[in-house]
Amino acid sequence: MTSFDSSPTLNAWRALLALAVVFVMLATSGWTAIRGHAGDSEPRSKALAAWARGTIDGHKLPKADATAQQLAQFFGSLTPTEQSTLAHQYPLVVGNLNGAPVPLRYQANRVALTEARAVEEKRMVDARLSADGRQEAGRRMHRFDSLLDDGRQILAFDPSDTGRVAEVFGDLDHADRVSVIVPGVDTDVLTFEKTSKKNTAPVGMAQSLYAAERAAAPDTRTAVIAWADYTAPAGLGMDAAIGRLAEDGAVRLSAMVGALPGKSSVELFCHSYGSVVCGVSTRRLPPRVDDIAVAGSPGMRVRNAAQLDTSARIWAMRDKDDWIQDVPYLDVAGLGHGADPVSAAFGARVLSAAGAIGHTGYFEPGTKSLANFAAIGVGAYRTVGCADGGAGCDSGISDRPAA
Repeated sequence: MTSFDSSPTLNAWRALLALAVVFVMLATSGWTAIRGHAGDSEPRSKALAAWARGTIDGHKLPKADATAQQLAQFFGSLTPTEQSTLAHQYPLVVGNLNGAPVPLRYQANRVALTEARAVEEKRMVDARLSADGRQEAGRRMHRFDSLLDDGRQILAFDPSDTGRVAEVFGDLDHADRVSVIVPGVDTDVLTFEKTSKKNTAPVGMAQSLYAAERAAAPDTRTAVIAWADYTAPAGLGMDAAIGRLAEDGAVRLSAMVGALPGKSSVELFCHSYGSVVCGVSTRRLPPRVDDIAVAGSPGMRVRNAAQLDTSARIWAMRDKDDWIQDVPYLDVAGLGHGADPVSAAFGARVLSAAGAIGHTGYFEPGTKSLANFAAIGVGAYRTVGCADGGAGCDSGISDRPAA
């Protein structure tokens, strides 16, 4: 991308400022590259290789990277027993296949989680590992235990490296409106949910939004996905200042959205670096995405909302105490993520974030930020609150009638 001003001198100063901010981040948080997992780091790669060699009833299995439509046709041709057999034989494949029946993915991921838990249980007492390695194994085992709790609907799971996971709240197959939460830095299988400050983690965010949507429109069938099925930057290092991981995440996000069942409208709620992922994903998102709302955004890798080239409405909010406002909004030689989404020049519909308190408080119950997200999630656009108590962020939009 190009910078936002043609003056070489101004661009140079902006680049220096951006680099200074990055180095301050690194000095205060430590250089944090993508963290590796010391165990079997690529179990899904092995599973995919086995799937590629596999057969059912004498016929080869379809390619795992086939289109969602092709995979849906394949699974539709199988009996329930055959589907279940594949879920148990290749859980790390079936559980992550866009196009496989949603309940079958839940089933497969329970099998995959059970197997991953057993691996970590052995690593906890492996004398070849350091004390830190055994401790990490214990943390991962307990996380997998939690994800195996009755009633949890795990849409995607991959224990490779630091892990990826996605969870559904509500009935995804029959929802009229589906909200997808896309989180930011430091998101992995261990941080997917938290006991303390739970609404700063993807699971807590999704639970909070799902409850708020149900309260706002009890008759609207909604589902919320906590989507941490991409490799997020670890800490505020160089990976967080560039778009490489966002590009990879955008491919995965658009593929997931494109394969969602039914004809529900889809709303994306993108926090922090997650808004970078959402911005990049607009190149591929299907037209069923009606709204993209960003909170605490460092930018969406464009100069203005029009450059997102999407029919979706673009919403933005930022709490007055969010530190992200101090990060330079620019793009110089790939460093930075573009213009400020809450600026007037960007062209987003700017929402109130009253009560959010800082960078991670947007999904706290009782905040205007959460109420606004819920209103967008259920299509009650006339109830949204605009920034600074003003009007206009809801102009030209009609509420969606409840199903």
